[in-house]
Amino acid sequence: MTGAKRKRNAIWRKMQAVGFEDVKAWCLRRLPVVRWLPIYNWKENLIPDTVSGMMLAIQQVTQGLAFAILSSVHPVFGLYGSFFPAIIYAVFGMGRHVATGTFALTSLISANAVERLVPSVGANITMNNHSRALGLSEFEMQRIGVAAAVSFLGGIIQVAMFVLQLGSATFLLTEPVISAMTTGAATHVVTSQVKYLLGMKMPYISGPLGFFHIYAYVFENIRSVQLEALLLSLLSIVVLVLVKELNEKFQRNIKIILPIDLLLIIATSIACCYADMEYIYGLEVVGHIPEGLPSPKVPPMSVLPEVVTEAFGVALVGYVASLALAQGSAKKFKYTVDENQEFLAHGLSNVIPSFFFCIPSAAAMGRTTLLYSTGARTQCVLASIIVVGLKGMLMQFRDLKKYWNVDKIDWSIWVSTYVITICFAANVGLLYGIVCTLVVVIFRFPRAKTLNLKDVKEVEYKYKTEDNSESLKQIKIVSVNNPLVFLNARKFHTDLIKIIQKDSRSSQPCEDLNKCEHNTLLCSFSSGSCHGLHGL
Repeated sequence: MTGAKRKRNAIWRKMQAVGFEDVKAWCLRRLPVVRWLPIYNWKENLIPDTVSGMMLAIQQVTQGLAFAILSSVHPVFGLYGSFFPAIIYAVFGMGRHVATGTFALTSLISANAVERLVPSVGANITMNNHSRALGLSEFEMQRIGVAAAVSFLGGIIQVAMFVLQLGSATFLLTEPVISAMTTGAATHVVTSQVKYLLGMKMPYISGPLGFFHIYAYVFENIRSVQLEALLLSLLSIVVLVLVKELNEKFQRNIKIILPIDLLLIIATSIACCYADMEYIYGLEVVGHIPEGLPSPKVPPMSVLPEVVTEAFGVALVGYVASLALAQGSAKKFKYTVDENQEFLAHGLSNVIPSFFFCIPSAAAMGRTTLLYSTGARTQCVLASIIVVGLKGMLMQFRDLKKYWNVDKIDWSIWVSTYVITICFAANVGLLYGIVCTLVVVIFRFPRAKTLNLKDVKEVEYKYKTEDNSESLKQIKIVSVNNPLVFLNARKFHTDLIKIIQKDSRSSQPCEDLNKCEHNTLLCSFSSGSCHGLHGL
Protein backbone atom coordinates (compact mmCIF):
# COMPACT_ATOMS: atom_id res chain seq x y z
CA MET A 1 0.00 0.00 0.00
CA THR A 2 1.45 3.35 -1.03
CA GLY A 3 1.96 6.18 1.43
CA ALA A 4 -0.66 8.36 -0.25
CA LYS A 5 -3.23 5.54 -0.06
CA ARG A 6 -2.50 4.91 3.62
CA LYS A 7 -2.92 8.63 4.28
CA ARG A 8 -6.30 8.70 2.52
CA ASN A 9 -7.45 5.65 4.51
CA ALA A 10 -6.37 7.30 7.77
CA ILE A 11 -8.34 10.43 6.90
CA TRP A 12 -11.39 8.34 6.00
CA ARG A 13 -11.20 6.47 9.33
CA LYS A 14 -11.06 9.78 11.21
CA MET A 15 -14.10 11.02 9.31
CA GLN A 16 -16.00 7.82 10.20
CA ALA A 17 -14.97 8.21 13.83
CA VAL A 18 -16.81 11.54 14.01
CA GLY A 19 -20.09 10.58 15.60
CA PHE A 20 -23.33 12.28 16.45
CA GLU A 21 -22.04 13.52 19.79
CA ASP A 22 -19.10 15.23 18.10
CA VAL A 23 -21.36 17.01 15.63
CA LYS A 24 -23.70 17.98 18.46
CA ALA A 25 -20.84 19.37 20.53
CA TRP A 26 -19.60 21.41 17.57
CA CYS A 27 -23.06 22.84 16.92
CA LEU A 28 -23.49 23.78 20.57
CA ARG A 29 -20.12 25.50 20.56
CA ARG A 30 -20.35 27.33 17.23
CA LEU A 31 -24.11 27.81 16.83
CA PRO A 32 -25.37 29.48 20.01
CA VAL A 33 -28.90 29.56 18.58
CA VAL A 34 -29.01 25.77 19.02
CA ARG A 35 -28.55 26.27 22.77
CA TRP A 36 -31.02 29.04 23.51
CA LEU A 37 -33.82 28.37 21.02
CA PRO A 38 -34.99 24.98 22.43
CA ILE A 39 -35.28 26.43 25.95
CA TYR A 40 -36.88 29.71 24.91
CA ASN A 41 -39.95 30.47 27.01
CA TRP A 42 -42.46 31.32 24.29
CA LYS A 43 -45.34 31.87 26.68
CA GLU A 44 -43.63 34.46 28.88
CA ASN A 45 -41.16 36.11 26.49
CA LEU A 46 -42.79 36.15 23.05
CA ILE A 47 -45.06 39.17 23.57
CA PRO A 48 -42.50 41.41 25.34
CA ASP A 49 -39.79 40.45 22.83
CA THR A 50 -42.12 41.17 19.91
CA VAL A 51 -43.02 44.62 21.26
CA SER A 52 -39.36 45.41 21.94
CA GLY A 53 -38.33 44.17 18.49
CA MET A 54 -40.97 46.30 16.77
CA MET A 55 -39.83 49.44 18.58
CA LEU A 56 -36.18 48.76 17.75
CA ALA A 57 -37.09 48.04 14.13
CA ILE A 58 -38.89 51.38 13.84
CA GLN A 59 -35.89 53.14 15.32
CA GLN A 60 -33.45 51.39 13.00
CA VAL A 61 -35.35 52.35 9.86
CA THR A 62 -34.27 55.92 10.48
CA GLN A 63 -30.77 54.98 11.62
CA GLY A 64 -30.28 52.74 8.58
CA LEU A 65 -31.09 55.61 6.25
CA ALA A 66 -28.81 57.98 8.16
CA PHE A 67 -25.83 55.61 8.40
CA ALA A 68 -26.06 54.80 4.69
CA ILE A 69 -25.66 58.51 3.92
CA LEU A 70 -22.78 58.58 6.41
CA SER A 71 -21.22 55.75 4.37
CA SER A 72 -21.66 57.83 1.16
CA VAL A 73 -24.07 55.36 -0.47
CA HIS A 74 -27.78 55.47 -1.34
CA PRO A 75 -30.02 55.32 1.79
CA VAL A 76 -31.75 52.07 0.73
CA PHE A 77 -28.51 50.16 1.32
CA GLY A 78 -28.69 51.17 4.97
CA LEU A 79 -32.00 49.32 5.21
CA TYR A 80 -30.45 46.21 3.68
CA GLY A 81 -27.55 46.56 6.11
CA SER A 82 -30.01 46.58 9.01
CA PHE A 83 -31.77 43.40 7.90
CA PHE A 84 -29.27 40.75 6.75
CA PRO A 85 -26.54 41.13 9.44
CA ALA A 86 -29.17 40.87 12.20
CA ILE A 87 -30.22 37.42 10.99
CA ILE A 88 -26.63 36.13 10.72
CA TYR A 89 -25.65 37.40 14.17
CA ALA A 90 -28.77 35.89 15.76
CA VAL A 91 -27.49 32.46 14.65
CA PHE A 92 -23.78 32.80 15.46
CA GLY A 93 -23.57 35.60 18.06
CA MET A 94 -23.50 35.16 21.83
CA GLY A 95 -24.64 38.63 22.89
CA ARG A 96 -28.27 37.95 23.79
CA HIS A 97 -29.05 41.65 24.17
CA VAL A 98 -26.97 42.78 21.18
CA ALA A 99 -28.17 42.97 17.59
CA THR A 100 -25.94 43.94 14.72
CA GLY A 101 -26.52 46.11 11.67
CA THR A 102 -25.52 49.52 10.36
CA PHE A 103 -23.16 51.35 12.68
CA ALA A 104 -21.84 54.91 12.65
CA LEU A 105 -18.14 54.13 13.14
CA THR A 106 -17.90 51.43 10.46
CA SER A 107 -19.99 53.58 8.10
CA LEU A 108 -17.55 56.46 8.46
CA ILE A 109 -14.57 54.19 7.77
CA SER A 110 -16.33 52.75 4.72
CA ALA A 111 -17.02 56.27 3.44
CA ASN A 112 -13.26 56.89 3.14
CA ALA A 113 -12.96 54.11 0.57
CA VAL A 114 -16.14 55.11 -1.26
CA GLU A 115 -15.18 58.76 -1.60
CA ARG A 116 -11.63 57.89 -2.61
CA LEU A 117 -12.49 55.36 -5.31
CA VAL A 118 -15.82 56.78 -6.54
CA PRO A 119 -15.74 60.52 -5.85
CA SER A 120 -18.84 62.64 -6.29
CA VAL A 121 -17.50 64.28 -9.44
CA GLY A 122 -17.84 60.98 -11.28
CA ALA A 123 -16.93 57.33 -11.26
CA ASN A 124 -13.34 56.54 -12.21
CA ILE A 125 -13.12 52.76 -11.82
CA THR A 126 -14.65 49.90 -13.75
CA MET A 127 -16.61 47.15 -12.00
CA ASN A 128 -19.16 44.47 -12.68
CA ASN A 129 -22.17 46.07 -14.35
CA HIS A 130 -25.03 46.30 -11.83
CA SER A 131 -26.55 49.29 -13.59
CA ARG A 132 -30.26 49.76 -12.94
CA ALA A 133 -30.32 46.55 -10.90
CA LEU A 134 -32.34 48.34 -8.19
CA GLY A 135 -33.56 51.22 -10.28
CA LEU A 136 -30.47 53.22 -9.31
CA SER A 137 -27.77 54.82 -11.43
CA GLU A 138 -24.47 53.21 -12.30
CA PHE A 139 -22.78 55.78 -10.06
CA GLU A 140 -24.78 54.62 -7.01
CA MET A 141 -24.09 50.96 -7.83
CA GLN A 142 -20.38 51.63 -8.12
CA ARG A 143 -20.40 53.30 -4.73
CA ILE A 144 -22.20 50.44 -2.99
CA GLY A 145 -19.82 48.06 -4.77
CA VAL A 146 -16.90 49.65 -2.94
CA ALA A 147 -18.75 49.62 0.41
CA ALA A 148 -19.71 45.96 -0.09
CA ALA A 149 -16.10 45.12 -0.89
CA VAL A 150 -15.00 46.77 2.38
CA SER A 151 -17.64 44.73 4.23
CA PHE A 152 -16.56 41.50 2.51
CA LEU A 153 -12.83 41.92 3.16
CA GLY A 154 -13.41 43.20 6.70
CA GLY A 155 -15.50 40.11 7.44
CA ILE A 156 -12.83 37.82 5.96
CA ILE A 157 -10.27 39.44 8.28
CA GLN A 158 -12.54 38.85 11.29
CA VAL A 159 -13.08 35.19 10.33
CA ALA A 160 -9.30 34.81 9.94
CA MET A 161 -8.86 36.24 13.44
CA PHE A 162 -11.34 33.65 14.68
CA VAL A 163 -9.35 30.85 13.03
CA LEU A 164 -6.14 32.20 14.62
CA GLN A 165 -7.89 32.30 18.03
CA LEU A 166 -7.07 36.00 18.50
CA GLY A 167 -10.05 36.46 20.78
CA SER A 168 -7.73 35.51 23.65
CA ALA A 169 -5.77 38.72 22.99
CA THR A 170 -8.71 40.94 23.92
CA PHE A 171 -7.20 41.49 27.38
CA LEU A 172 -5.22 44.26 25.67
CA LEU A 173 -8.49 46.09 24.93
CA THR A 174 -8.67 47.89 28.25
CA GLU A 175 -11.58 50.09 29.24
CA PRO A 176 -9.69 53.40 28.78
CA VAL A 177 -8.59 52.40 25.27
CA ILE A 178 -12.10 51.37 24.16
CA SER A 179 -13.71 54.43 25.75
CA ALA A 180 -11.23 56.88 24.20
CA MET A 181 -11.33 55.25 20.76
CA THR A 182 -15.13 55.17 20.54
CA THR A 183 -15.40 58.73 21.85
CA GLY A 184 -12.86 59.96 19.31
CA ALA A 185 -14.60 58.09 16.51
CA ALA A 186 -17.96 59.53 17.58
CA THR A 187 -16.41 63.00 17.41
CA HIS A 188 -15.30 62.25 13.85
CA VAL A 189 -18.82 61.14 12.94
CA VAL A 190 -20.37 64.31 14.37
CA THR A 191 -17.81 66.39 12.47
CA SER A 192 -18.67 64.61 9.21
CA GLN A 193 -22.30 65.71 9.65
CA VAL A 194 -21.52 69.40 10.11
CA LYS A 195 -22.03 70.14 6.41
CA TYR A 196 -25.55 68.67 6.53
CA LEU A 197 -26.41 70.41 9.80
CA LEU A 198 -25.36 73.75 8.31
CA GLY A 199 -26.61 73.09 4.77
CA MET A 200 -23.16 73.79 3.32
CA LYS A 201 -21.71 72.50 0.07
CA MET A 202 -18.40 71.04 1.17
CA PRO A 203 -15.90 68.70 -0.54
CA TYR A 204 -15.20 65.41 1.16
CA ILE A 205 -12.24 65.87 3.52
CA SER A 206 -10.40 62.96 5.16
CA GLY A 207 -6.91 61.79 6.02
CA PRO A 208 -4.53 62.91 8.80
CA LEU A 209 -5.71 66.09 10.53
CA GLY A 210 -8.86 66.01 8.38
CA PHE A 211 -10.86 66.79 11.54
CA PHE A 212 -9.22 70.22 11.78
CA HIS A 213 -9.38 70.88 8.04
CA ILE A 214 -13.17 70.42 8.10
CA TYR A 215 -13.68 73.06 10.77
CA ALA A 216 -11.18 75.35 9.06
CA TYR A 217 -13.23 75.07 5.87
CA VAL A 218 -16.44 75.78 7.79
CA PHE A 219 -15.05 78.98 9.33
CA GLU A 220 -13.60 80.13 6.03
CA ASN A 221 -16.98 79.66 4.31
CA ILE A 222 -19.25 80.58 7.20
CA ARG A 223 -21.27 82.92 4.99
CA SER A 224 -22.49 79.99 2.88
CA VAL A 225 -24.45 78.50 5.81
CA GLN A 226 -28.15 78.03 5.03
CA LEU A 227 -30.14 79.50 7.90
CA GLU A 228 -33.16 77.34 7.05
CA ALA A 229 -31.09 74.14 7.32
CA LEU A 230 -29.42 75.34 10.53
CA LEU A 231 -32.76 76.17 12.17
CA LEU A 232 -34.27 72.84 11.10
CA SER A 233 -31.21 70.99 12.43
CA LEU A 234 -31.32 72.78 15.79
CA LEU A 235 -35.06 72.20 16.10
CA SER A 236 -34.63 68.51 15.27
CA ILE A 237 -31.83 68.08 17.81
CA VAL A 238 -33.82 69.79 20.56
CA VAL A 239 -36.91 67.67 19.86
CA LEU A 240 -34.89 64.44 19.69
CA VAL A 241 -33.01 65.10 22.91
CA LEU A 242 -36.08 66.17 24.89
CA VAL A 243 -38.25 63.25 23.77
CA LYS A 244 -35.47 60.69 24.27
CA GLU A 245 -34.85 62.02 27.77
CA LEU A 246 -38.56 61.73 28.54
CA ASN A 247 -38.60 58.21 27.09
CA GLU A 248 -35.76 57.17 29.39
CA LYS A 249 -37.37 58.83 32.40
CA PHE A 250 -40.78 57.19 31.99
CA GLN A 251 -39.71 53.94 30.31
CA ARG A 252 -40.28 51.88 33.46
CA ASN A 253 -43.86 53.08 33.72
CA ILE A 254 -45.03 53.02 30.09
CA LYS A 255 -42.82 50.20 28.65
CA ILE A 256 -43.40 51.46 25.06
CA ILE A 257 -41.23 54.36 23.94
CA LEU A 258 -42.29 57.07 21.50
CA PRO A 259 -40.53 56.51 18.11
CA ILE A 260 -39.57 60.16 17.78
CA ASP A 261 -36.96 59.49 15.06
CA LEU A 262 -39.56 58.04 12.71
CA LEU A 263 -42.20 60.64 13.61
CA LEU A 264 -39.73 63.45 12.98
CA ILE A 265 -38.80 62.07 9.56
CA ILE A 266 -42.47 61.66 8.62
CA ALA A 267 -43.23 65.23 9.69
CA THR A 268 -40.30 66.73 7.81
CA SER A 269 -41.00 64.57 4.76
CA ILE A 270 -44.56 65.90 4.62
CA ALA A 271 -43.25 69.44 5.07
CA CYS A 272 -40.73 68.94 2.25
CA CYS A 273 -43.41 67.52 0.01
CA TYR A 274 -46.05 70.19 0.48
CA ALA A 275 -43.84 73.23 1.11
CA ASP A 276 -41.34 72.47 -1.69
CA MET A 277 -38.41 73.07 0.68
CA GLU A 278 -36.02 71.51 -1.81
CA TYR A 279 -36.75 74.19 -4.40
CA ILE A 280 -37.78 77.18 -2.26
CA TYR A 281 -35.06 76.94 0.40
CA GLY A 282 -32.52 74.77 -1.45
CA LEU A 283 -32.49 72.01 1.18
CA GLU A 284 -30.80 68.79 0.07
CA VAL A 285 -33.14 65.79 0.24
CA VAL A 286 -32.60 62.05 -0.03
CA GLY A 287 -35.35 61.25 -2.51
CA HIS A 288 -37.15 58.02 -3.34
CA ILE A 289 -36.31 54.75 -1.56
CA PRO A 290 -36.67 51.59 -3.72
CA GLU A 291 -38.83 48.75 -2.42
CA GLY A 292 -38.08 45.06 -2.02
CA LEU A 293 -35.04 42.90 -1.36
CA PRO A 294 -32.06 42.76 -3.73
CA SER A 295 -30.85 39.65 -5.56
CA PRO A 296 -27.41 38.48 -4.38
CA LYS A 297 -24.38 39.70 -6.34
CA VAL A 298 -20.68 39.04 -5.77
CA PRO A 299 -18.86 42.15 -4.47
CA PRO A 300 -16.31 43.55 -6.97
CA MET A 301 -13.19 41.50 -6.19
CA SER A 302 -11.00 43.83 -8.27
CA VAL A 303 -11.44 46.54 -5.63
CA LEU A 304 -10.22 44.45 -2.67
CA PRO A 305 -6.51 45.44 -2.91
CA GLU A 306 -7.55 49.12 -2.80
CA VAL A 307 -9.67 48.87 0.36
CA VAL A 308 -7.34 46.85 2.62
CA THR A 309 -6.79 49.77 5.01
CA GLU A 310 -10.51 50.45 5.45
CA ALA A 311 -11.23 46.71 5.76
CA PHE A 312 -8.81 46.39 8.67
CA GLY A 313 -10.40 49.46 10.25
CA VAL A 314 -13.88 47.96 9.94
CA ALA A 315 -12.68 44.60 11.28
CA LEU A 316 -10.92 46.02 14.35
CA VAL A 317 -13.10 49.01 15.25
CA GLY A 318 -16.36 47.18 14.58
CA TYR A 319 -15.29 44.17 16.64
CA VAL A 320 -14.02 46.23 19.58
CA ALA A 321 -17.16 48.38 19.79
CA SER A 322 -19.41 45.33 19.42
CA LEU A 323 -17.51 43.25 21.98
CA ALA A 324 -17.72 46.07 24.52
CA LEU A 325 -21.52 46.12 24.14
CA ALA A 326 -21.78 42.32 24.31
CA GLN A 327 -19.60 42.08 27.42
CA GLY A 328 -21.52 44.89 29.08
CA SER A 329 -24.86 43.19 28.53
CA ALA A 330 -23.44 39.82 29.56
CA LYS A 331 -22.18 41.29 32.83
CA LYS A 332 -25.51 42.96 33.53
CA PHE A 333 -27.67 39.93 32.78
CA LYS A 334 -25.33 37.27 34.21
CA TYR A 335 -24.13 35.26 31.24
CA THR A 336 -20.85 34.85 29.38
CA VAL A 337 -19.59 35.83 25.94
CA ASP A 338 -16.87 33.96 24.04
CA GLU A 339 -14.58 36.63 22.57
CA ASN A 340 -13.37 34.32 19.80
CA GLN A 341 -16.90 33.27 18.81
CA GLU A 342 -17.75 36.96 18.42
CA PHE A 343 -15.03 37.21 15.76
CA LEU A 344 -16.81 34.48 13.80
CA ALA A 345 -20.28 35.98 14.32
CA HIS A 346 -19.34 39.49 13.22
CA GLY A 347 -17.14 38.18 10.41
CA LEU A 348 -20.00 36.22 8.88
CA SER A 349 -22.33 39.19 9.52
CA ASN A 350 -20.09 41.20 7.20
CA VAL A 351 -19.16 38.57 4.59
CA ILE A 352 -22.60 37.12 3.80
CA PRO A 353 -24.55 40.44 3.70
CA SER A 354 -21.91 41.93 1.37
CA PHE A 355 -23.48 39.78 -1.37
CA PHE A 356 -26.74 41.71 -0.79
CA PHE A 357 -25.35 45.25 -1.25
CA CYS A 358 -24.82 45.82 2.49
CA ILE A 359 -22.48 48.33 4.06
CA PRO A 360 -20.15 47.18 6.90
CA SER A 361 -21.96 46.28 10.10
CA ALA A 362 -21.36 46.09 13.83
CA ALA A 363 -23.41 46.04 17.02
CA ALA A 364 -25.42 49.10 18.09
CA MET A 365 -28.52 49.92 20.10
CA GLY A 366 -31.35 48.68 17.92
CA ARG A 367 -31.68 46.76 14.68
CA THR A 368 -34.38 46.25 12.17
CA THR A 369 -36.06 43.24 10.56
CA LEU A 370 -38.28 45.26 8.28
CA LEU A 371 -37.78 47.29 5.11
CA TYR A 372 -39.72 50.48 4.45
CA SER A 373 -40.42 52.35 1.27
CA THR A 374 -40.37 56.06 2.08
CA GLY A 375 -40.60 59.38 0.31
CA ALA A 376 -38.35 62.43 0.43
CA ARG A 377 -36.22 62.92 3.54
CA THR A 378 -34.15 65.96 4.45
CA GLN A 379 -30.50 65.16 5.06
CA CYS A 380 -30.13 67.78 7.81
CA VAL A 381 -32.76 65.86 9.84
CA LEU A 382 -30.93 62.57 9.26
CA ALA A 383 -27.70 64.27 10.37
CA SER A 384 -29.46 65.38 13.56
CA ILE A 385 -30.51 61.77 14.21
CA ILE A 386 -26.88 60.64 13.85
CA VAL A 387 -25.60 63.33 16.21
CA VAL A 388 -28.21 62.61 18.91
CA GLY A 389 -27.74 58.86 18.48
CA LEU A 390 -24.05 59.25 19.38
CA LYS A 391 -24.82 61.09 22.62
CA GLY A 392 -23.95 58.05 24.72
CA MET A 393 -20.48 57.76 23.20
CA LEU A 394 -19.81 61.47 23.50
CA MET A 395 -20.85 61.38 27.17
CA GLN A 396 -17.88 59.08 27.83
CA PHE A 397 -15.89 62.26 28.45
CA ARG A 398 -17.22 61.88 31.99
CA ASP A 399 -14.93 58.86 32.38
CA LEU A 400 -11.95 61.21 32.60
CA LYS A 401 -12.76 62.15 36.20
CA LYS A 402 -12.93 58.49 37.21
CA TYR A 403 -9.61 57.64 35.56
CA TRP A 404 -7.93 60.68 37.12
CA ASN A 405 -9.04 59.63 40.61
CA VAL A 406 -8.16 55.95 40.14
CA ASP A 407 -5.02 55.89 37.99
CA LYS A 408 -3.21 58.77 36.34
CA ILE A 409 -1.67 56.42 33.77
CA ASP A 410 -5.12 55.25 32.63
CA TRP A 411 -6.13 58.91 32.38
CA SER A 412 -3.07 59.64 30.22
CA ILE A 413 -3.82 56.68 27.96
CA TRP A 414 -7.43 57.88 27.52
CA VAL A 415 -6.43 61.43 26.61
CA SER A 416 -3.61 60.46 24.26
CA THR A 417 -5.69 57.75 22.53
CA TYR A 418 -8.49 60.27 21.99
CA VAL A 419 -6.07 62.82 20.53
CA ILE A 420 -4.51 60.24 18.18
CA THR A 421 -7.99 59.12 17.07
CA ILE A 422 -9.00 62.72 16.36
CA CYS A 423 -5.81 63.52 14.46
CA PHE A 424 -5.75 60.34 12.38
CA ALA A 425 -8.47 57.67 12.50
CA ALA A 426 -10.25 55.26 14.83
CA ASN A 427 -8.14 52.25 13.83
CA VAL A 428 -4.92 54.22 14.35
CA GLY A 429 -6.13 55.35 17.77
CA LEU A 430 -7.04 51.78 18.67
CA LEU A 431 -3.61 50.44 17.69
CA TYR A 432 -1.94 53.28 19.59
CA GLY A 433 -3.97 52.45 22.71
CA ILE A 434 -3.00 48.77 22.50
CA VAL A 435 0.69 49.67 22.16
CA CYS A 436 0.40 51.98 25.19
CA THR A 437 -1.20 49.15 27.17
CA LEU A 438 1.65 46.80 26.27
CA VAL A 439 4.26 49.39 27.24
CA VAL A 440 2.55 50.00 30.59
CA VAL A 441 2.35 46.25 31.25
CA ILE A 442 6.03 45.75 30.41
CA PHE A 443 7.28 48.65 32.58
CA ARG A 444 4.74 48.49 35.41
CA PHE A 445 4.64 44.77 36.21
CA PRO A 446 8.37 44.34 36.91
CA ARG A 447 8.07 47.25 39.38
CA ALA A 448 5.30 45.66 41.41
CA LYS A 449 5.71 46.34 45.15
CA THR A 450 5.72 43.44 47.57
CA LEU A 451 4.82 44.29 51.18
CA ASN A 452 4.73 42.39 54.43
CA LEU A 453 1.23 43.14 55.70
CA LYS A 454 2.37 43.50 59.29
CA ASP A 455 4.16 46.68 58.19
CA VAL A 456 1.01 48.22 56.73
CA LYS A 457 -0.74 50.55 59.20
CA GLU A 458 -4.21 50.02 57.74
CA VAL A 459 -4.08 46.28 58.44
CA GLU A 460 -4.01 44.88 61.96
CA TYR A 461 -3.47 41.23 62.78
CA LYS A 462 -4.28 39.70 66.18
CA TYR A 463 -3.14 36.17 66.82
CA LYS A 464 -5.66 33.96 68.57
CA THR A 465 -4.59 32.78 71.99
CA GLU A 466 -4.83 29.11 71.23
CA ASP A 467 -2.57 26.15 71.63
CA ASN A 468 -1.34 26.45 68.05
CA SER A 469 -0.53 30.15 68.28
CA GLU A 470 3.14 29.41 67.87
CA SER A 471 2.53 27.72 64.52
CA LEU A 472 0.45 30.66 63.37
CA LYS A 473 3.41 32.93 63.93
CA GLN A 474 5.28 30.98 61.28
CA ILE A 475 2.78 32.19 58.66
CA LYS A 476 3.87 35.32 56.79
CA ILE A 477 1.29 37.24 54.75
CA VAL A 478 2.46 39.51 51.97
CA SER A 479 0.73 41.65 49.36
CA VAL A 480 1.78 42.36 45.76
CA ASN A 481 0.10 45.33 44.06
CA ASN A 482 -0.12 43.69 40.60
CA PRO A 483 -1.26 40.30 39.31
CA LEU A 484 1.53 37.73 39.26
CA VAL A 485 2.73 37.02 35.72
CA PHE A 486 6.01 36.02 34.13
CA LEU A 487 7.06 39.68 33.88
CA ASN A 488 7.19 40.22 37.64
CA ALA A 489 7.58 36.67 39.00
CA ARG A 490 11.38 36.91 39.41
CA LYS A 491 11.20 40.23 41.26
CA PHE A 492 8.41 38.95 43.49
CA HIS A 493 10.50 35.90 44.35
CA THR A 494 13.45 38.11 45.31
CA ASP A 495 11.26 40.43 47.42
CA LEU A 496 9.68 37.44 49.14
CA ILE A 497 13.05 36.00 50.11
CA LYS A 498 14.10 39.36 51.57
CA ILE A 499 10.91 39.55 53.67
CA ILE A 500 11.45 36.04 54.99
CA GLN A 501 15.09 36.64 55.81
CA LYS A 502 14.36 39.95 57.52
CA ASP A 503 11.60 38.46 59.64
CA SER A 504 13.72 35.41 60.42
CA ARG A 505 16.52 37.61 61.78
CA SER A 506 14.08 39.45 64.04
CA SER A 507 12.60 36.21 65.45
CA GLN A 508 13.73 32.60 65.17
CA PRO A 509 15.88 31.98 62.11
CA CYS A 510 14.60 29.43 59.65
CA GLU A 511 16.88 26.45 59.25
CA ASP A 512 15.70 25.82 55.74
CA LEU A 513 14.91 28.78 53.50
CA ASN A 514 12.92 26.63 51.08
CA LYS A 515 10.79 25.46 54.00
CA CYS A 516 10.03 29.07 54.87
CA GLU A 517 8.95 29.68 51.28
CA HIS A 518 6.79 26.58 51.35
CA ASN A 519 4.87 27.76 54.42
CA THR A 520 4.34 31.30 53.23
CA LEU A 521 0.78 32.38 52.49
CA LEU A 522 0.56 34.78 49.59
CA CYS A 523 -2.39 37.02 48.94
CA SER A 524 -2.56 39.08 45.74
CA PHE A 525 -5.18 41.70 46.51
CA SER A 526 -5.06 43.15 43.01
CA SER A 527 -6.30 39.90 41.48
CA GLY A 528 -8.84 39.35 44.24
CA SER A 529 -7.76 35.79 45.05
CA CYS A 530 -5.41 34.10 47.50
CA HIS A 531 -3.02 31.34 46.52
CA GLY A 532 -0.78 29.00 48.46
CA LEU A 533 2.65 29.21 46.85
CA HIS A 534 4.79 26.07 46.98
CA GLY A 535 8.04 27.50 45.64
CA LEU A 536 8.55 29.81 42.66
